[in-house]
Amino acid sequence: MLNVNNIEVVYNDVILVLKGLSLNVREGSVVCLLGSNGAGKTTTLKAVSGLLDSEDGRVTDGEIVFMGDRIDNKDAAEIVKNGIFQIMEGRRVFKDLNVEENLIAGAYTSPSAKVKDYIDKVYTYFPRLKERRTQLAGYMSGGEQQMLAIGRALMAEPKLILMDEPSLGLSPLLVKEIFNIIKTLREKENASILLVEQNANMALAVSDYGYIMENGKIVLEGTSEELVKNEDVKEFYLGSGTGRKRFRDVKHYRRRKRWLS
Repeated sequence: MLNVNNIEVVYNDVILVLKGLSLNVREGSVVCLLGSNGAGKTTTLKAVSGLLDSEDGRVTDGEIVFMGDRIDNKDAAEIVKNGIFQIMEGRRVFKDLNVEENLIAGAYTSPSAKVKDYIDKVYTYFPRLKERRTQLAGYMSGGEQQMLAIGRALMAEPKLILMDEPSLGLSPLLVKEIFNIIKTLREKENASILLVEQNANMALAVSDYGYIMENGKIVLEGTSEELVKNEDVKEFYLGSGTGRKRFRDVKHYRRRKRWLS
């Protein structure tokens, strides 16, 4: 469905952020993108969704192909019409609009005759949004705003959803609820999702395949089951390794991570 082939991304014609990055998302799958802060995860999503232009960034090499159509040379509005919708980090709801107005705003590429049906479907997944449909989004809790952001994405009937840190700033209980929603979307909607997430345990639990980024590159990939069993992943991303490593072991691991740079 999505093929990112050896792309490089440069900001302000100077700063090289992505260095030959490649990844794939199959239709109906959830793929997670893990890595430390500054690894380039959000930049990867913005490269796919066409949002780099707003930050003086651009794809300078490689290509991004979606459903057989090259999109790295298209603007964000065209990419949304092609079926890709990004849910931004920090939710970014329209705070001065109520819940239903936010949902309607997400349907601007959808046929007007279907908007009501789409709203009803969102309310089926998120009964709490239906209860608050006339409430201003700015007065909702963080978890409710995240539900609204996901619901607004569904209004566009996307073929591929890009999610950037959906658990950011939420309590553990709400994080579990949001990831249950992601799991439900995959099972009931056959949704295709590219997920960027700091909570590696939760991300791998709901995903089919994963990529780990460091310094603008993919350094490790595999099925979620394979990554969960990988000792280095357990130690440095999942916090569940075989025990506290000595400094010498950590230093040796970092030396081995030359495949990361």
